[in-house]
Amino acid sequence: MGIPGLEALHPWISIPFCALYLSALLGNCVILFIIRRTPSLHEPMYYFLCMLALTDLGLALCTLPTTLGLFWFGARRIGFDACLTQMYFIHILSFIESSVLLAMAFDRFMAISHPLRHAAILTRSTVLKIGLAIVLRGVLSLLPIPFLLRRLTYCGRTELSHSFCFHPDIMNLACADIKVNVFYGMIILLSTVGTDFIFIVLSYILIIRTVLSLTTREECLKALNTCVSHICAVLVFFIPMIGLSMIHRFGKNVPPLVNTLVAYTYLIIPPALNPVIYSIKSTHIREALLRALCRKQGSHCSELSPSFLLAGPPGLEGAHSWLPAVLCAAYVLAVLANGAVLLAVRAEPGLHAPMYLFLCMLAAIDLALASATVPRTLCLYWLGSRRIGFGACLTQMFLIHALSAAESTVLLAMAADRYVAICHPLRHAAVLDGRATAKVGLLALARGVLFFLPLPLLLLPLPFCGPRRLSHSFCLHQDVMNLACANTTPSVVYGLTAILLVMGLDAVLICLSYLLILRAVLRLAAWRERLKVFGTCVAHICVVLAFYVPLIGLSVVHRFGKDLAPLVHIIMGNVYILVPAVLNPIIYGVRSKQIQRTILSLIRVTDRAPR
Repeated sequence: MGIPGLEALHPWISIPFCALYLSALLGNCVILFIIRRTPSLHEPMYYFLCMLALTDLGLALCTLPTTLGLFWFGARRIGFDACLTQMYFIHILSFIESSVLLAMAFDRFMAISHPLRHAAILTRSTVLKIGLAIVLRGVLSLLPIPFLLRRLTYCGRTELSHSFCFHPDIMNLACADIKVNVFYGMIILLSTVGTDFIFIVLSYILIIRTVLSLTTREECLKALNTCVSHICAVLVFFIPMIGLSMIHRFGKNVPPLVNTLVAYTYLIIPPALNPVIYSIKSTHIREALLRALCRKQGSHCSELSPSFLLAGPPGLEGAHSWLPAVLCAAYVLAVLANGAVLLAVRAEPGLHAPMYLFLCMLAAIDLALASATVPRTLCLYWLGSRRIGFGACLTQMFLIHALSAAESTVLLAMAADRYVAICHPLRHAAVLDGRATAKVGLLALARGVLFFLPLPLLLLPLPFCGPRRLSHSFCLHQDVMNLACANTTPSVVYGLTAILLVMGLDAVLICLSYLLILRAVLRLAAWRERLKVFGTCVAHICVVLAFYVPLIGLSVVHRFGKDLAPLVHIIMGNVYILVPAVLNPIIYGVRSKQIQRTILSLIRVTDRAPR
């Protein structure tokens, strides 16, 4: 079974799944290659990371054939023996990953609490024995599961709730007594994964106790920083796993879509995210990766882990006391206004129409875009923190461009909504229902991620030299790219292509939709009718201009404005980030009486609430 309710979109949904699988395969292979080729990484922590990468590769390869076969070819049938084999390996690899995370927690505990004994206890042979014990534990504890399932009889419905085979899923299809399967599965889960989780929590309690006994704050932060990657990997693995277990045990009334999404999160997200987490947080892995890329390109890297300097308004250093107050006020206004729009649409059932649902998407994107940039800019003004790390800069750059692409797609969807409502009013409710609106939102997000994910990957192998001063108080692709002391033609070509295929194409289609709307409006007989119909589009036109005018201005400044004053670059960047986020909710709040009434009623209810 694929994603319920979205069967018609399976070919499109397969695109982000392909990207996640590709990311998992490439990322974990790179981790294995880097650790194997770098002698300085031949330490217990990185050996355990290799085990984690191998486990994630196995999980990805277990589910990839059936998932993509379902999405691409509609191949829904799987043999009983093949299903049991896939289920067995999925559960074994999940248990192995849990055990590896426990071993990594023990490694962190020994390194922080008993650093002098760390090398003596966790030798290479000990790590190898731990790895063999982990594999044997998973294989032997789950060996009875396929035999317990094979003894059951199956009749009636044989449709699974996932695109892969899962023990509770198969077990629930049996038309026989499954108490033995239930009890054995629960005992094994609690005695392996449950025990691992308890010991991981216990190890971090001991680590925190050791860290708090350190004398200086810097030492505490340095010690805890070595655990951040592992904590993220633990959360990424255990949260979806616990959620999926709870849904299968107690969530019979949970919608099938929720069950499916949690299962995909559990099996696909950890293999894709773990190598990213460790590459960003581990300086040693990042430096080894950049060193290998530099050797391949035959270039010299002056600094393997570069950082960049963010820019404040030049010539206005004396105004740094009040400029952040203005910026902070604009950010607070954006957060409050967009939050009010989200709350109003959620609270008022009459606003659950496509136009207002698209407006909610726009508000959420504006909130995320402002939050990805403004807090870091305020740190620049208030704390004088101009330096930003390479990984943090690439992450911020990706979020800015991906969210901008998603906003452009939502604006195009809103233009299509206005076109259908005006030119084909009888078909509007049938074409743009709640399900179609949700699909558009997912498509907007997937489109932004897939088109702009290659941008940081193209910048990752480039060497950076010179002062490395950015021209904004946040990271943009053109800005970072211009600081590279190597050939940036692939980055230039891909960046321009992505902009034209996403924002450029959206702008053309929005203009085309309004030409068709204008033609339909001009066919109306009375001027009053024309003004009334076109008045429903004014808010959207203002929002489109508030987004595209700063975007075009910033692109032109970067492409052709090398001789412009640095202040122009900084102002255009801040206008591009903040103006849409501040103006969009105000525009729709002024133009939409329904939103005005809902927000005012919510304020009155709050005022009348007992204190």
